[in-house]
Amino acid sequence: MSDIIINVQNVSKSFGGVQANTNVTMQVETGGITGLIGPNGSGKTTLFNSIVGYHPIDGGSIQFEGQEISKLPVQQIARRGLLRTFQQTRIYGAMNGIENMLISLPHRKMKIWDALKTYTREDYERADHLLEFVGLYEKRMLKSGDLSFGQQKLLEFAMALMNEPTCLLLDEPTAGINPTLINGLIDRLKRANTEFGITLFVIEHNMRVIMNMAETIYCLAHGELLAQGTPDEIQNDQRVIDAYLGAH
Repeated sequence: MSDIIINVQNVSKSFGGVQANTNVTMQVETGGITGLIGPNGSGKTTLFNSIVGYHPIDGGSIQFEGQEISKLPVQQIARRGLLRTFQQTRIYGAMNGIENMLISLPHRKMKIWDALKTYTREDYERADHLLEFVGLYEKRMLKSGDLSFGQQKLLEFAMALMNEPTCLLLDEPTAGINPTLINGLIDRLKRANTEFGITLFVIEHNMRVIMNMAETIYCLAHGELLAQGTPDEIQNDQRVIDAYLGAH
């Protein structure tokens, strides 16, 4: 099992009378890029939230690097190196890029402005390096709220990298981004995977993007696992085609 970094087994989650996930089983291989697709409402984001500890599961098991994490709080899971980004960015619009990068690190339970005084030269240098990596170095002193939505997503990606994750879950990283920025984002995601050795688990609606990124893809529909396989197998699976065309 050493080549499996995330192991989801028979996971179920409901909210009131709504069953969001039912007996979902999937595995994410260490060092690779795994995709998760499915129509709107299929339970993808719920599964991501369960994996990183945002809500307890009703049944099943979630292991990270061979250890059960389904009962752990978000902070403990993050400290183990498992992080996620969101469809809507979670940045501080009134702060510049450098400040956002720094406060993405644990800030010792103090007020944000006091915390900014405690970071080291190495922290600042790492922030500069990662902002350059995502193409935002020249905009690092701008208020983050003045950046385009696509640039804000790049900033959030850099903030996640600041924490040196072992595995990063990305929830629709290209959603809402100008098409001219998408190829650059894809390139940086792939480079984070190869150069930094970060395992990526990606929810994505853009089929061109996910088919060109992931080695293995899982498809959910109505909260259940519908199909899994290589990109070629998935895009030729009639069950997946029917789910996206509304015939399922």
